[in-house]
Amino acid sequence: MRVGRVERYLHQRLERTGALHFTLLDPEHKEEDKIRTIIDGAEKAGTDAYLIGGSLGVVQSVAVHMVKLLRSMTTKPIILFPGNADAVTHMADAIFFHSLLNSRNPYWISGVQALGAPIVRELKIEPIPMAYIIMEPGGTASFMGDAKPIPNEKPDIAAAYAMAGQYMGMRIIYLEAGSGAKTPVNPRVVEIVRKAVEVPIIVGGGIRSASEAKKRVRAGADIIVTGTLTEQATDVEKALTSMIKAIKSEGKKRLKGSRGLLKL
Repeated sequence: MRVGRVERYLHQRLERTGALHFTLLDPEHKEEDKIRTIIDGAEKAGTDAYLIGGSLGVVQSVAVHMVKLLRSMTTKPIILFPGNADAVTHMADAIFFHSLLNSRNPYWISGVQALGAPIVRELKIEPIPMAYIIMEPGGTASFMGDAKPIPNEKPDIAAAYAMAGQYMGMRIIYLEAGSGAKTPVNPRVVEIVRKAVEVPIIVGGGIRSASEAKKRVRAGADIIVTGTLTEQATDVEKALTSMIKAIKSEGKKRLKGSRGLLKL
């Protein structure tokens, strides 16, 4: 499968800045004024892209409205990160077409993907193949996806799943601690997974400070995702500016060390 415009953009940005930040918007949170505030703050802070998704059921019309709202406020890529096939909607630039590798239910590994693939093709959304791996504590994503969360003290298990994902052709690895997790993915896990794979690594869930983001980029994360932080921040721009500055600073150090990712 050929690499699309959005995926190429992400790699080009990584080559230039070393690390990226994504802002996650959950359609479950429908307060439009709050969503506008988050987008405005994220734009001013310099986020690299937007994810739209949530683990609980999302009314498609709400997701469509969020995409339209984003379209009116940003030129950055809008990427769907759906919790189920019925959350796939038109107008987005791309979709993380993911398989929850450590789910105990085949539906989340390949079943929902079979349901969603024809929809993605019909809507002409760029699919980006991704291995989704849930770490402890896992939160709602773990419960809804019937996952067996990987303990943070077992990084080799996470690395094995990540390698399996890469060998199956997935071009991004997403290590997820769960939305609003009290503890983010351990940097040691990121470090071990980084040594095991050559594709970009996304880390999300529970990252609330610049120092937490910086540690995970230093360990090997290429993209940091935040969602709960922006929902709870009284000053979104200030909170994200500090975090993104730390991410980019650590990314520049990586570029000097010339650690290359798998070429597309």
